[in-house]
Amino acid sequence: MSSHQVLLLLLVGYIVFSIDKKQTYFPVPVVLVLLGLALALVPYFNDITISKELIFNVFLPALLFTLAYNFPLGYLRRNKWIITCLGTIGVLLTVIMLGVAIYFVSNIFIQMSFVAALLIASILTPTDPVSVVSILKKSLSDEKIADIVEGESLLNDGTSIVLFTIFLGMFVNETSFSISMFLGEFLFVSIGGVVLGVAFGWLMSKAVHYSKHRTYQVMLSVIVAYGSFYLGEWVGVSGVLTTVTAGMMLSWEFGKNIKEDHFRDSLDGFWNIVEPSVLALLFLLIGIQAADYLIFSEWTLAIIIFVLSLAVRWFVLTGITQIIPAWRSQFALKDSSLITWSGIKGSMSVALLMGFAAAADGNDILISLTFAAVLLSLVIQSVGVFPLTKRLKG
Repeated sequence: MSSHQVLLLLLVGYIVFSIDKKQTYFPVPVVLVLLGLALALVPYFNDITISKELIFNVFLPALLFTLAYNFPLGYLRRNKWIITCLGTIGVLLTVIMLGVAIYFVSNIFIQMSFVAALLIASILTPTDPVSVVSILKKSLSDEKIADIVEGESLLNDGTSIVLFTIFLGMFVNETSFSISMFLGEFLFVSIGGVVLGVAFGWLMSKAVHYSKHRTYQVMLSVIVAYGSFYLGEWVGVSGVLTTVTAGMMLSWEFGKNIKEDHFRDSLDGFWNIVEPSVLALLFLLIGIQAADYLIFSEWTLAIIIFVLSLAVRWFVLTGITQIIPAWRSQFALKDSSLITWSGIKGSMSVALLMGFAAAADGNDILISLTFAAVLLSLVIQSVGVFPLTKRLKG
């Protein structure tokens, strides 16, 4: 991808963000993805490709850090148990149940192994709050649902990538599913990422005091965002969880000291420019890349997989919130429906999908099925969030 192409894509992103200010019925990511699909027809953009490395090493650390750092820790404390449960146990249950459903349904259409079905389920489980959180907060008098959707996404990204890594290894090496190996690796990678993120975030929050210059302090935040991610991946734990935890730790440390307000102002000024720029490039590239995979014969199965992902997520959410008495009184069925619909697939799903594409040559049908399900989620759910919110909460 040349510098000229990057500049043109940024210009398209600038125009979209400037025009679509309200982001009500058509959130910016949806518009960008659809424009990306259109740009794929332009010969000038034919040579553009995205890889797992590009998304993981360039885009995700910035987005994850921004979300984690800006997430209000007061909301996290109030909803910590439901967010933690949905982002861990909820993800595990969703992947297993969705994997089983995909396995049995898909074999009516094509031949698919159980591990492949679990792999697809792990790609379709992480959620992307970028498209919906602002809409939810505008349309709801109580922001609890939006906070849970945003908080859950920060955790389920990390959990999903751990599951994906394990299932991808089984798929590539053609090994059978082992509960003991799965649990051992899952606990090491996830807990290790959290511990490393806490330590890295705390260390960086102390290091920032050695410089009183705002520019250098903001530079340090870039080190936190990317350094924590790369360090986590290098050690062998979850880089996603490391970055998310480091961002939250940094925010918590500065939240205790009112003298650091100037640092937050500088930090917000920098990352508020980085975030829309990264989002514009990422979702335009997703649209351009998706065009190569959307011409295939099993669209019926892709639609069924998309519907299954919604049904399983609703079933898991409803089960978790209704089984525990303390949550039963807080969450009605319509709340579970709204949280389910707000669980849109986005950047993390595409990143995992690109990793799958790079490691699984000759499995284009599986990649096309998953890509189609991700795009159906991104477009249909994003467009439906506002009217659904008004209908359920009106």
